[in-house]
Amino acid sequence: MHKIRLLLVDDHQVVRLGLKSLFEACVDMQVVGEASSVMEAIIKAAQINPDVIIMDVRLPDGTGVDACREIRQANPEAKVIMLTSFADDEALFGSIMAGAEGYVLKKIWSGQLVDAVRKVAGGESLLDPQVTARVLQQFKNMAANNDEANEETIAQLTKQEKKVLALLAEAKTNREIAHSLYLSEKTVRNYVSNIFRKLNLKNRAEAALFAKQMKD
Repeated sequence: MHKIRLLLVDDHQVVRLGLKSLFEACVDMQVVGEASSVMEAIIKAAQINPDVIIMDVRLPDGTGVDACREIRQANPEAKVIMLTSFADDEALFGSIMAGAEGYVLKKIWSGQLVDAVRKVAGGESLLDPQVTARVLQQFKNMAANNDEANEETIAQLTKQEKKVLALLAEAKTNREIAHSLYLSEKTVRNYVSNIFRKLNLKNRAEAALFAKQMKD
């Protein structure tokens, strides 16, 4: 069985110990590294190439958003879940723009956090339901005076790419999209890459939010 390799980033040792205990109790997960700062997180991520990084938003030498951005620039395939105590709009929006695949609050149930890690490792994106609406609103505000530009951007997509984008908005995995459209997973991956490039998007979470904003 392939275990999901995790990097835990939090400046509080007791939090890291709690998370490590939670994840290592799961037969399909393994904590392969820990970090307590932005710089340490960037170095460790490059050294061990984990499947998923659990990242605290607030770190002593910067923010988890900064770390996420640097890690994703070095490795666009890196999957980051931001874990925070506060539903901060600026940090939330910044996390998505930096390339995080998810943003969840620390008050989440342990089982839900484990499920979130499995989803992100499997190619899905996620946001805490309490904060999704605010991100969508922020996207709408940014696009309020840009409707024509958005229409021109969407027009770049082929008919099949638009179908894939619609399924991304439903948080479908590549496998699920392939099944729905009778395509191979490799073909779907190519479509997703083209969508990201044409729309200047960083990840599946941002693609889902873009699609929902256009739909609304």
